[in-house]
Amino acid sequence: MHRKFTLAVLAAMFIVAFQGTGNAQTTEKLYKRLGGYDAIAAVTDDFIGRLATDPQIQRFFVGASSDSQKRIRQHVVDQLCELSGGPCIYVGRTTKVAHAGLGITEADWQKSVTLLVATLDKFKVPAKEKDEVLAAVSTLKKDIVEKP
Repeated sequence: MHRKFTLAVLAAMFIVAFQGTGNAQTTEKLYKRLGGYDAIAAVTDDFIGRLATDPQIQRFFVGASSDSQKRIRQHVVDQLCELSGGPCIYVGRTTKVAHAGLGITEADWQKSVTLLVATLDKFKVPAKEKDEVLAAVSTLKKDIVEKP
């Protein structure tokens, strides 16, 4: 159950982040500006890899089969693709529902954000877009963190 939290955090972070970066001043869809499907998949893979191997966060991945991880990963990619204006369709749960009752702490949240920043830096996301992503991600905190 905890592994689903981490993957749900990933999905939620990117969903809100990608929705928040598009605006009227941007003529090109975020999906294309991010580099399309392959770029979204690469960012997702890197971030999941960081979450799954981090000493603080990896406990949420314990017990997940390879098949389950692949299925959840694909849901995350599809969700990000759709929400950034791409051709995919996401049919998953809401952030609040996915995280209810997991007892996610402030420390877990902060560590996930740190890992997200590392992924965005690795892919050389420009400062403006990175700031927009982090601002958008912060709006999810109330639906994810349950324990101070």
